[in-house]
Order: sequence, then structure tokens, then C-alpha cells
Amino acid sequence: MAELRSFIFIDRLQPQTLCHLGTWVRGTPPRLGVAAQIVEVAPGLDVEPLTDIALKHADVRAGILLVERQYGYLEFHGQTAQVRAAAEAVLDALDTTPASAERPEVLAAKVVPRLDGQHAFLINRNKLGSMALPGESLFVLECRPASYAVLAVNEAEKRAEIKVVDYRMTGATGRVYLSGGESDVRQAAEAALEALS
Repeated sequence: MAELRSFIFIDRLQPQTLCHLGTWVRGTPPRLGVAAQIVEVAPGLDVEPLTDIALKHADVRAGILLVERQYGYLEFHGQTAQVRAAAEAVLDALDTTPASAERPEVLAAKVVPRLDGQHAFLINRNKLGSMALPGESLFVLECRPASYAVLAVNEAEKRAEIKVVDYRMTGATGRVYLSGGESDVRQAAEAALEALS
């Protein structure tokens, strides 16, 4: 039986969170404002039958189906009622509830004020999203399970005027990089940490 590592419902994908997903999803890119469900399971291959169940049960579109070293990831999106129906079918197949998923654990969370130009350059060499600029503040977060990174970013984007520089929601840990004015970055950090608490 699969271990449910995370089961994350997102009510409305925010513009930057969504566009960042669009840089690497292999399935159908989500549209602005749709709901999304992220499922992370172990062992990884157990995500395959769950994908079949979700897609056959409701009118949703799969954006991510990924099996990596230890974990499997599924992201599907669509209208809220359809996403919830597909998610419920996945839970029924696992004979579990969302409460059985692992709770997110924040491993690191820091605000770096007024980025140095060299630091911004190094961050931008590895990013998929917006550019961090010298003088902006930077919020970095690392969490486990990894998929909670997308929830942290989406909620931060709802709360403050920030730039999504990067986030990684697969692997051993999730990572988040957000930049902007210091007060906005601190508000975003607060929202991200609240989402994971």
C-alpha cells in the first residue's frame, strides 16, 4: 500500500506559481485561477494507478506525473468541483484521508536583506523564474516533504508583491526562493510559514 506523503489542495493557482510550473510540466499546463491537487506517494511507482483513477474519475487535466528516486508525484488541475472529485477518488483508492499525509516540516527559513550583486548573480544562474536583483531582499525556505514548496509559494504570492525566483517541489526536500522589497518579502515569508504550520 502506498504511503501518502502529501495531499495538497490549492484553491486558486497564482500567476507566478502557475507560470513557474509551466516551465517544467510535461502534461497539460494549468490556466490562471484553476484549482489544483498535488499528490506525493512512496514508493514512486504507486503514483501510476492513482493517476489512472484521478483522470478517469473526473474532468481534470494532469500537469505533472513524475517518478523519481523514492517518490511519485501527481499534479492535476481544473474546476474546483472536478479537482475535489478526482482527489476524493484517489483517497478512496488509498483507503485513507488527507489527515494521514505527512505534516510539512520546515528545515530552514531565512530572509536575506539587500542582496549583494554577486549573490544575486549566483542565484540567477540556477533559477527557473524571475530574476533576483541586487538590493532586493530574498526569502529562502527548505521543507520536507518536497511538494509542500508549491503550497508555500502560492500562499506567499497571494499575500505580498514578490517575485517567484524559483521553487523545487520534488526530491528529498522542497526549496523556495522569493525576492522583492523587504517588507513584502517578510509578509510573503510569514504567509509561506503559516501555510506549512
